[in-house]
Amino acid sequence: MNERLRVLVVDDHPLFRFGVCTLLDNEPLIDVVGEAASGAHAISAASALTPDVVVMDLHLPDISGAEATRHIVAERPGVGVLMLTMADESESVFSAMRAGARGYLLKDAEPDEIIRAVHAVARREAIFGPDIATRVLGFFNHTQPATDTVFPELTVREREVLSLIAGGHSNTAIASTLCLSPKTVRNHISNVFSKLHVADRAEAIVRAREAGLGR
Repeated sequence: MNERLRVLVVDDHPLFRFGVCTLLDNEPLIDVVGEAASGAHAISAASALTPDVVVMDLHLPDISGAEATRHIVAERPGVGVLMLTMADESESVFSAMRAGARGYLLKDAEPDEIIRAVHAVARREAIFGPDIATRVLGFFNHTQPATDTVFPELTVREREVLSLIAGGHSNTAIASTLCLSPKTVRNHISNVFSKLHVADRAEAIVRAREAGLGR
C-alpha cells in the first residue's frame, strides 16, 4: 500500500496517547490525523476526519471502545479498528470482535508490532497479539462443559476459574491455563468469593465440588 494511512488514536491516558501518536507519526506511510480521549469524541472524530484506521482503547470514560467501534464501523464499514488495550479477558476480546474490530493487541506490545498491526487492519486483515491469538484458537478448539446452570451469578470466565480452583490449581497455573495475567486471575477470584459469599479459597473449593466442579 503506497498511499499514506490516515490514523485516529483513541485513548483516555494522555501520556500513552502521545506515545502512540509519536510512534505512528514517525512512520513514513502513516499520518496521525487526530486524537480522542473518549468514545463519543472518537465517533465524532472518525466521522469528521475519515481515518483509514482507528487505534482504540477498550476502557474509555464514557462509552466503551467496543461500543464506539460499533458506531464507527456502522457509519464507515471500510475503516479498520485496532484495539490497543490492557484488557486481556476473553470476554473483552470477543466483544471487540463482535463490534467490528479487526485487530487486538495488548498495550505491552512492541512498537514494531503495533505498526505492523496498523498496516494489517488497513489491508482488512485480522491480527491478534500472540497471547490473544492463543486464546481465540483455544476458544474454538476447546469444548466447554455444560456448566452454565451452575452458579448462574458467575460469568463463564469466573466459572472456569472456580472449576480450576476446585481442581487444586494455583493462581499461577490458572493464569497459564487460561492465558490470563496473574492480576486478572486475582480479580476473577475476588469476584467469585464476593458473588458466592465465601470467605476464602477452602470454602470456595467446598462449594464448587458440591456443585460438581473441579472433578
